Amino acid sequence: MRVLSKWGDVPSFSDEGEEAEFWKETSLDPRLMNASMLKTDNRDSTTITLRFDPRMLARIKRLARSRYLNYQSMIKQWLSERLERELKDLES
Repeated sequence: MRVLSKWGDVPSFSDEGEEAEFWKETSLDPRLMNASMLKTDNRDSTTITLRFDPRMLARIKRLARSRYLNYQSMIKQWLSERLERELKDLES
């Protein structure tokens, strides 16, 4: 039986039968499985503090709720969209 130690060694399959044959003859190294299960989110993120007028924040939260969004996620989305627009304008 073949033992895979890297996910990159899993080939692309043309159909389910080919995949089934591959997995009949192949197993995964337990360390590979453990590494996959214990993988943490490595995205870099920095916490910042912003001060908002309470009325403005209340309006933002109300708008986010109406869209079924977390207000902080909505603010990040707005900032991302605006940043892209600003950078695009700079390139023009």
